[in-house]
Amino acid sequence: MRYGTRDVLNGLDLEVRRGELFALLGPNGAGKSTTIEILEGYRSRSAGDVEVLGQDPAHEDTAWRARLGIVLQANRDHGRWRVGDLLGHFARYYAHSFEPSELLGLVGLTGQSAQQVSTLSGGQRRRLDVALGIVGRPELLFLDEPTTGFDPEARRDFHDLIRGLRDNLGTTMLLTTHDMTEAQQLADRIGILQHGRITACGTLAELAAVARARSEVAWTDAHGVPQRRLTADPSDVVWELHQQLQGPIPDLEVRRPTLEDTYLRMVAEGDEDAVGTTKEGGAEAETAAPRHEEAAA
Repeated sequence: MRYGTRDVLNGLDLEVRRGELFALLGPNGAGKSTTIEILEGYRSRSAGDVEVLGQDPAHEDTAWRARLGIVLQANRDHGRWRVGDLLGHFARYYAHSFEPSELLGLVGLTGQSAQQVSTLSGGQRRRLDVALGIVGRPELLFLDEPTTGFDPEARRDFHDLIRGLRDNLGTTMLLTTHDMTEAQQLADRIGILQHGRITACGTLAELAAVARARSEVAWTDAHGVPQRRLTADPSDVVWELHQQLQGPIPDLEVRRPTLEDTYLRMVAEGDEDAVGTTKEGGAEAETAAPRHEEAAA
């Protein structure tokens, strides 16, 4: 994707598999929202090949769009509608939509059915946004930075809601976020978008291996002195200590690298050696052309 002479996306390769929750993680200006808008069919790409549910979004039609759900970063319209009436109104546009009462129960808003949208709390409003996004039983749900501005309790409740939708409905989800903890808690796989391309892609363990992020082993030695060691193989260090001490290891703690550790290390190193090195199932996780039978996007 090019704006004038500036490439916002440059050689981005991405495959999202059917039924997974894929998180697209990256700093401000990395191109996350642009990527989502191209996949949704709301922005025309400058070049490249894109398939979403077997169709090019640039040539979308009503039947294809009905298979998608979208939860935007913010949505503050329809304030005078009652929650149940609003869901019922949008449900009529889909052939196989949820019944409003069932959908209200699914997103935890049964008690707010008769309330006006403008009276909902921030967390309740985001639940309504999700309800509107899935009212047509979409095969693929886009979540574009859905918890921006949330307090910790609202964020936790929203995460529980998203997990439930994935587990109970089998909906494929593509999540963009700045929140590394959010990606770590929710995603089956994570793609890191930097400089307009995917610099690494895989599970948290695979990303840590790419970034060579090390675990920390902490313990207290025989003289009562706290010790600490960084290592790529914490189990080997623990076994070594067990052999030395011939028994339990006092105050043993093993801290494995978090997604934040991995991400910050990748940013610091420029990620030049991370591209294409994450493998899964014997093939590179980054693939230029998704396959119809196994790729949702």
